[in-house]
Amino acid sequence: EVQIVESGGGLVQAGGSLRLSCVYSGFTHDRYGIGWFRQGPGKEREGISCIASTDGSTYYEDSVKGRFTISLSDARNMAFLQMNSVKPEDTAVYYCAALDGAPSPSSYSKWPLGPCSNVMDYWGKGTLVTVSS
Repeated sequence: EVQIVESGGGLVQAGGSLRLSCVYSGFTHDRYGIGWFRQGPGKEREGISCIASTDGSTYYEDSVKGRFTISLSDARNMAFLQMNSVKPEDTAVYYCAALDGAPSPSSYSKWPLGPCSNVMDYWGKGTLVTVSS
């Protein structure tokens, strides 16, 4: 059974930092992609970052590039999103999602969000991040 559970959300002041965690298990394939998505109030859900398990390549949406960092634990059972210099517009529910069975890097290296440009297979329930001005 696949499990994906996010944690780490909360209230943070603009300019501050927050680290989100995602515990995952039960994937069928060794090659997978882990992505962070978010849905702000009145907005559509958007992908903001992705990391490929095969080569550790990372991808970021322009609005978070240079501020957010995605990573995987050495044990490959957790993903993290380090959020620095947060802004009020970062307020959203943040979701961790997985693509179980990523294609080869040559296939996704030019995609905006790498392997997470595909339809994701599994989703967590989300964690709320609120940035106060």
